[in-house]
Amino acid sequence: MRIGIMGGTFDPIHMGHLIAAESARVNGELDEVWFMPTFVPPHKEHAPQASPEQRLEMVRLATESNPHFHVNELELRKGGVSYSIHTVEELIQSNPGYSFYYIIGGDMVQFLPNWFAIAELVLKVKFIGLTRAGYDVDLGQLPPNVASAVTMVNMPYIHLSSTLIRDKVHAGESIRYLVPHAVNAYIKECGLYGS
Repeated sequence: MRIGIMGGTFDPIHMGHLIAAESARVNGELDEVWFMPTFVPPHKEHAPQASPEQRLEMVRLATESNPHFHVNELELRKGGVSYSIHTVEELIQSNPGYSFYYIIGGDMVQFLPNWFAIAELVLKVKFIGLTRAGYDVDLGQLPPNVASAVTMVNMPYIHLSSTLIRDKVHAGESIRYLVPHAVNAYIKECGLYGS
């Protein structure tokens, strides 16, 4: 099985995440994509606004209609800061014979050399970089061991972010069609982001 790992805070999950995951699945020839909400992301300055349980539920609601999408609670169950190398080691141990591919935005590819234990990580997992308008990714600028672990695939350009969604909710603006209907309903039901 070829499994894509879609990590993130998902605060909240939105249509851009789902389009990115489906683009990676189809163009990267993956069997499934596992959405993995992080407890505390190592590269973000601010803590998520929604609780881990709320973010997990929004991911479940957003992915339940796609049989190729699954939710993995590994990093939420562990708590604390999650580093990819530890996550991958646990995934490999509990899923022998599976191949794992981290799905990342094209803008993040250039930062791969800064990832914790990247030299060890590229021996255990591959990366699918999603091209985005405005970001020219030159794999030749990466160390050879990192560059050889990255495959770039195309995705439609969607200008969406969780920050934009939160700001719109806080301002009382519509987020219809920016997030799945069930996620929109859940945000309103829980009063998230000042709704």
